[in-house]
Amino acid sequence: MEEAIDWLREKGIAKSEKKASRIAAEGLANIYVNGNRAVILEVNSETDFVSKNEEFTGMIDTIGNTILNSTIKTLEESLKLSCEDGTIADLIVAKTAKIGEKLSLRRIEVVEKNDDENFGAYLHMGGKIAVLTVVKNANQDVAKDVAMQAAAMKPLYVFESDVPEDVVNKEREVQKEIAMSEGKPADIAEKMVEGRIKKYFKEICLAEQAFIKDGDISVATYVKNNGGELISMVRYEVGEGIEKRCENFAEEVMNQINGN
Repeated sequence: MEEAIDWLREKGIAKSEKKASRIAAEGLANIYVNGNRAVILEVNSETDFVSKNEEFTGMIDTIGNTILNSTIKTLEESLKLSCEDGTIADLIVAKTAKIGEKLSLRRIEVVEKNDDENFGAYLHMGGKIAVLTVVKNANQDVAKDVAMQAAAMKPLYVFESDVPEDVVNKEREVQKEIAMSEGKPADIAEKMVEGRIKKYFKEICLAEQAFIKDGDISVATYVKNNGGELISMVRYEVGEGIEKRCENFAEEVMNQINGN
């Protein structure tokens, strides 16, 4: 029996390694919350077809709850956590062999809050976008409104202070070139650049964005008007930054049938 188990495990590992070079840019993101601790994660598959599979969604729940009930904080640590199928890494290998596609735990973030803070959790399109926010001295409804804002408006940062200096300098140079190409004198171009940089911050920083439900105020002001303060935001969009392969639905189905 033990030899059979070893053989099956080796078979699964071999299948997993065979698929390692494939592109897995589909999948789901999810959020798990327990008290003052929350986990947001992204698990990838090769096709959207598989992301609807109960084996796949069940694996995500196992991973999420295992991390949530642990004390780890990094992706590397999470792969070593014990679960019913060995470790989380073992579980992914086993499901890869069973489902027939490359599966991977791409990223996680563990977020912890204080008692006077609230989480806002929001999933869009069944988990194609997941946002986890934290607000202080404001209720969960406010926190969720902010999470929905982030899902829709795709901020890259929470506050102006979070934007790296090199990113700001690069944008400043681009805007200066644009202003100069419009024939503006250097001194006027400089003033225009500063105005455009402020507009840039309102596009990429959550706190500075116009609040969707009331465009006359910023997100930070909305939270403040509800007695609170915006603390943090994590936004995962499945597959962002991964080069996706081109394949039609019929090919996806045939790959599933043939076990490729």
